[in-house]
Amino acid sequence: MTLARRTTAPKQDRSRQTRQRLLEATVRCLAERGWSAATVSVIAEEAGISRGALQHHFPTREALVVAALEYVFEERRKQIEQLPHPTTTGAERVHHVVTTLMDTYNGELFRAALYAWTAAAADEQVREVIAPLERRFARSVHDLAVTHLGVDDNDPHVRTLIQATLDLGRGLALADLLTDDSKRRRRIVRTWSQMLADELEGA
Repeated sequence: MTLARRTTAPKQDRSRQTRQRLLEATVRCLAERGWSAATVSVIAEEAGISRGALQHHFPTREALVVAALEYVFEERRKQIEQLPHPTTTGAERVHHVVTTLMDTYNGELFRAALYAWTAAAADEQVREVIAPLERRFARSVHDLAVTHLGVDDNDPHVRTLIQATLDLGRGLALADLLTDDSKRRRRIVRTWSQMLADELEGA
């Protein structure tokens, strides 16, 4: 290996590491401060780099935010695909799957995505970026539910039940943003799981 090639590799590694820090910092800023407050200066400070260094990787805030949103949805999709297959059966299996699905609508990545959705509602350009990412993520969650529940996705009733479960997950996650809603959440998840198990058995 030549000296030029040896020196290029560390530079590329540092560049990738800096880019990763910027994406993670942007997600934290979006999740903790909201869309408008996640400015270039705030994100640079959060990442621990200069504004100039940030703009070397992402010339505009729009470029950085788009990359961060792609990162958010990709990381959420990866989390879905890495979830273990349930080992239980019957109603307990359904409860395990529903609980897992509910957990996908939680945490820092969900909060960052939530602020992005809010911005997309008022900004067509943001919506054009987010809409395909959200569809891809929703497809991943839906496929997980079908696989882990072991149901027929071609049955319209079953498909509606899964979609209702995912909508419930988003709703419970929103309710948990302002206050600790965990106790009521567990009760609702258990009740819905039993209802879902009964419906799937009938289907």
